[in-house]
Amino acid sequence: MTHPVDLQTRDAIAVITVDSPPVNALSQPVRAGLLACVRQAAADAEVRGIVLRCAGRTFIAGADISEFGKPPAEPALTEVLEAIEQADKPVVAAIHGTALGGGLEVALCCSHRVAASDARIGLPEVKLGLLPGAGGTQRLPRVIGVPAALEAMLTGRMLAAAEFAGTPAIEAILEGDIGEAAVEWLARALDAGLAPRRLRDLPVPGAKDLPPDFFDTARKRVARDMRGQFAPRQIIACIEAAVTLPFDEGLKVERDRFIECMDSPQSAGLRHMFFAERQTAKIPDIAAETPTRPIRAVAVIGAGTMGGGIAMCFANAGLAVTLIDTGEEALQRGLETIRGNYQRSAAKGRLSEQDVTTRMGLIRGATQMTGAAQADLVIEAVFEDMALKQKIFRELGELCRGDAILATNTSTLDVDEIAAATVDPSRVLGLHFFSPANVMRLLEIVRGRDTGPDVLATCLRLAKTISKIGVVSGVCYGFIGNRMLEGYGREAGLMLLEGAAPEDIDRVIFEFGLPMGPLAMGDLAGNDVGARVRAQRRAAGRLPADPRYGAVHDRLAALGRHGQKTGKGIYAYAPGNRQPQTDPEVTALITELAADLGVARRRIDDREILERCLYPLVNEGLRILEEGIALRASDIDVVWVYGYGFPAWRGGPMHWAEHVGLEKILDALRHYAKTLGNDYGYWTPAPLLERLVADNTRLADYRPG
Repeated sequence: MTHPVDLQTRDAIAVITVDSPPVNALSQPVRAGLLACVRQAAADAEVRGIVLRCAGRTFIAGADISEFGKPPAEPALTEVLEAIEQADKPVVAAIHGTALGGGLEVALCCSHRVAASDARIGLPEVKLGLLPGAGGTQRLPRVIGVPAALEAMLTGRMLAAAEFAGTPAIEAILEGDIGEAAVEWLARALDAGLAPRRLRDLPVPGAKDLPPDFFDTARKRVARDMRGQFAPRQIIACIEAAVTLPFDEGLKVERDRFIECMDSPQSAGLRHMFFAERQTAKIPDIAAETPTRPIRAVAVIGAGTMGGGIAMCFANAGLAVTLIDTGEEALQRGLETIRGNYQRSAAKGRLSEQDVTTRMGLIRGATQMTGAAQADLVIEAVFEDMALKQKIFRELGELCRGDAILATNTSTLDVDEIAAATVDPSRVLGLHFFSPANVMRLLEIVRGRDTGPDVLATCLRLAKTISKIGVVSGVCYGFIGNRMLEGYGREAGLMLLEGAAPEDIDRVIFEFGLPMGPLAMGDLAGNDVGARVRAQRRAAGRLPADPRYGAVHDRLAALGRHGQKTGKGIYAYAPGNRQPQTDPEVTALITELAADLGVARRRIDDREILERCLYPLVNEGLRILEEGIALRASDIDVVWVYGYGFPAWRGGPMHWAEHVGLEKILDALRHYAKTLGNDYGYWTPAPLLERLVADNTRLADYRPG
């Protein structure tokens, strides 16, 4: 095997090349190679200067994340960086592609940096619950200033290298092959007397001009905008140390805080999500070489909120879309909503006016189903009515080309029943977008009984094209996410009857890390929607015969308290204000309803609220996993993080459950079955949960079948 780091000397300049595809990550072989080559070049009396470059499409793009959590392998990155920084001759980092995380920290230890015009730099460690642990928090503020460095580290965003051209951060932007250009730049600079310059010796620019409360203000902002997260607070502490302490003392603060972050469950959760997201496209029975169908033109049926959002997803990716609605007024309203969404983005600087024109130009309207005849993919996005969906698919089966993929955006209905309305169910599947479809990253790809392998492979690839994370689900009511949501919402409603205040239930869930509690979410979605679904399922015999089930929300819906859209739901809403306010009328309504149903009211503490909302959710996830509806526990985590706002730093509900302890959850389910009763099976443990606990098996290791 060729070593990933090579040293060549040309005209007294040593060129060190890292070649470790795909992203030149700082694996142990790369670190060892860098250390050996730097030491060799530094000790060579014939060498006047050193260029550090990378082969392939990028500079060093970060650490080798697969090494995280394992015993450290020598040499440590800090040893490599010290060798680079202590070299007694200029070392130039030639940056192209991206220099991220440890890659940027390597560049910052070089005495000079040059970059290609399109190169980008960044310290995105916060996205893994970490902070830059190899001097990044101490060196970056010394070259781009404290406010910019703090923002870069707290957001993890990439920055254009050209933005810092002519500063100690990036001394020059070079054209052509960056490695060759860097050698030429260094040769000229050496002739002009270039000497090594260590960033550690530079003062922090503008430090004396920072407001006295700068770091306190930053901590308050993080507490508000990144609530509950550990790493951002530690990043602020490290940058404060860069301003107030000598460099070596600041490095010690950084190292101590880095270890705390690395050992935290939050970093474990975020690292779990990093790998979980990349696993979702790996389907055991779909080979990598499975052929896919070209998707160039898409038709979306239904111009409502969901249909319009779906159309935007494809237009954003440069695909032509036909938006179909049988009513001209509804169609025009949908098109105007799309235009309004784009124009609001333009007003905020996220799009140019040309972008708006281009994307709107990709969307055309039609009031006849014939508008879908030549589409490569047709997505039905009408309301949840099986008869209507079957009628549409029956028509599409006759109208569309034989190689067109037919998809339903249903969130709950049986995809196999829908597919049965067509002559060829092999080309039918579910593509369940989450609202707002043009914003939410999750796409549940529902594989029907007869869905063809090439159809599934095509839609997995398409998910990436439209910047979605596609997760494959089997067919069942609600698929992965909405099926798990049922127990979560059920217990919130029951606790209202039993004495918990709405604001307490929502507060506990909000403080846990979700964007809103179940009751506020119901008001946002519309209590009438949930009531209608329950009525349909109750009529079909698919709900427990429990008079308490959904009782509060059914009563609210009957009274016209549909939520935010009517100004009244569980909460009251002032005109033009979405901030929920406690409503005494609802308190009285719940108390009266509890008496009618014979429910004794009591005080319910925060621990019980959290357990009763989240443990049934986890329990249902285990059933879904055992049934093979989800391929992996980590797929369930991806669904809940990207579709429902479960905090990524907790790793999703299944990872979080393993952290809590499956035995503890099993004990709690048995406890609630005993104290609350289990006439309707609400607290019956999933067989998989009992088996995992009995066998002392990790959930992460379980695979269906």
